[in-house]
Amino acid sequence: MSDPSISATLREQTINLLASGAATSRADLVEALQVAPSTVTSVVRRLLEEGAVLEEGVGRSTGGRRPRILRLRETEGVFAVSELGAQHARVGICAPDGRLLATEEVAIDIAAGPGEVFDTVAQTFTRLQAATSPGQALLGVGAALPGPVEFPRGRLIGPARMPGWSGVDAQADLGRRFDVPVVVDNDARAAAIGEYVTRGRDTGDMIYVKAGTGIGGCLVTDGQIYRGGRGLSGDVTHVRVADSGERHCSCGNRGCLETVASGAALAHQLTEGGLPTTTTRDVITAVNNAEPTAVTIVRRAGGLVGVALSGLVNFLNPDAVVIGGALSSLDVYVAAARGVLYERCLPSMTQSLSIDASTAGANAALIGLGHLVRTAAEARPA
Repeated sequence: MSDPSISATLREQTINLLASGAATSRADLVEALQVAPSTVTSVVRRLLEEGAVLEEGVGRSTGGRRPRILRLRETEGVFAVSELGAQHARVGICAPDGRLLATEEVAIDIAAGPGEVFDTVAQTFTRLQAATSPGQALLGVGAALPGPVEFPRGRLIGPARMPGWSGVDAQADLGRRFDVPVVVDNDARAAAIGEYVTRGRDTGDMIYVKAGTGIGGCLVTDGQIYRGGRGLSGDVTHVRVADSGERHCSCGNRGCLETVASGAALAHQLTEGGLPTTTTRDVITAVNNAEPTAVTIVRRAGGLVGVALSGLVNFLNPDAVVIGGALSSLDVYVAAARGVLYERCLPSMTQSLSIDASTAGANAALIGLGHLVRTAAEARPA
């Protein structure tokens, strides 16, 4: 239980099992999770201390002591949240206090357009809500999209990797489907909020970079997202970087960070080098398998992220730089970015600067959306 990522995963799995009714006792959890009884005891103790789980009554004995019955604390309504990617959507159900009650990944094709994608997301919302919180009212919906989103209007503005989505009023579309408050934001900004909420207010000013199939960024200052004049801030993916090879970018320019440091770019480079690679997950697998070409290319990509961020660090003087998204799971990527930042930034800017991988992990955007939707629901007139 010392590994935070394992702890977070087991916590989520435990909540999902209790929510679905697949487990009602510690013994059930041990059998379902296939972990040691002491591990289940630690997870359950934490959930009891948080108030997420209640322990009441006893079940039928199977030969030993009668087991105590575990159940999730009832909530007064839930929020449905989803982060869309190029090929998958991560969907979750959130309690009003921000706890994720359940999450699920479903396959989508972002190029299929908003109608088909939102149909899939809406069906997943309905299924998860029925499994985790039957009878609970849906209080709000949140969606994080992998393109520039005009906030708070929730309209997409020229998303390079989302054909057919430019100008789509995603907020209005989801509002018609569910008739509840809806928040739509860029995925990196939603993840930055989730990261900030997870880390706590002692984090200070933070630059958050989401490095997955694409790359997005966000500045959190005084606990607030810096959104810019039209709410479109954070498009670090199209910052021009030296040594990029002048590759063509989806935005129409050359030499953007996206062309050399995103998961899509890395997959393309590995394929060019003779290692057929389709997705960001394929890239991660290749690095974890110590494939020399993959390690070299990913290390260089992380360094170029550091190059792109160095000017921002010198200009903004943040307390922390956090790298999230799928590529943040690769130590070589994060370490390369850290090394370049220390090399290129002024010593006075890095003296107390923390440069780390995300703490919130894969659920960062869902946690952030839960925070945003709760705020929107509270502000809605009764």
